[in-house]
Amino acid sequence: MRIAVFGTGGVGGYFGGRLAHAGEDVVFIARGEHLRALRADGLRVDSPDGDFIVSPAHATDEPRDVGPVDMVLLGVKAWQVEQAAEAMHPLIGPETFVVPLLNGVEASSQLAASLGKEHVFGGLCYIVSFIAGPGHIRHGGMKPYVAFGELDNRPSKRGQQLLDAFTKAGVTAEIPSDIHAAIWNKFLFIATLSGVGAVTRAPAGIMRSVPETRRLLEEVVKEVAAVARARKIILKDDAVSATMAVIDGLPPQVTASMQRDIMEGRPSELSSQSGAVVRLGRELGQPAPVNEYIYSILLPLELRARGEVEF
Repeated sequence: MRIAVFGTGGVGGYFGGRLAHAGEDVVFIARGEHLRALRADGLRVDSPDGDFIVSPAHATDEPRDVGPVDMVLLGVKAWQVEQAAEAMHPLIGPETFVVPLLNGVEASSQLAASLGKEHVFGGLCYIVSFIAGPGHIRHGGMKPYVAFGELDNRPSKRGQQLLDAFTKAGVTAEIPSDIHAAIWNKFLFIATLSGVGAVTRAPAGIMRSVPETRRLLEEVVKEVAAVARARKIILKDDAVSATMAVIDGLPPQVTASMQRDIMEGRPSELSSQSGAVVRLGRELGQPAPVNEYIYSILLPLELRARGEVEF
């Protein structure tokens, strides 16, 4: 497969790097010092599953120089999806499909509005990874996993081809029977870890072990599950306890990317995580008061990071 990785950060760099290392034809869309390092020295990935280097790495900041590809792996922040969709038009041919591997539950619909739903998959991943330096990705924990599928959940040749490519690359991957339920199951986890983590500024091991914050985690998960069910997403009866089990299984030092962004004064995915729970619930009359409280507390910091207020 000819693959473009749009957004070569912790997610795109890791999964795109695994595919490239396994022999797939991968081009990385990046910019700045990261791009210069990729061109000069290749892509370095450090991982408990084995370090590797992709060298040479095909990298550019101009999608028009790449042209249509078979698949685009999207690894930007949730608030960058609409801008990314416009920028990736030169990568889209008649059979191209885009797989978003990012947080939130709205990426596929945003991509479909710009590119056409026939070009869009649902997708998600689990991993803790980040840019350690220009051209350098570090996988810090959590067993990497990807899931993806056609938006109507039908089996397809292109989905199977991507599954085979990830399997060949040594990445745990699957095509779930219901990609929308899978995306929301991930959202139960990430919106909870991100929101409570950003408020407490504590890692997973502390949040889950302090009784008061553990109860807060549980309440947030319950609200996200209630919003999902109000939106006709089919979750298992044990979705809340299963999500808490995932949080309990995290390395104790783990933090969420939204949490780290807020703590370090950067724009974050607040509106696509805690804010989305509130907004999507409100559309159907499903309240989410704990999530709304978290969103309201964090919003001034988000506005400051975006230069909209000063204090």
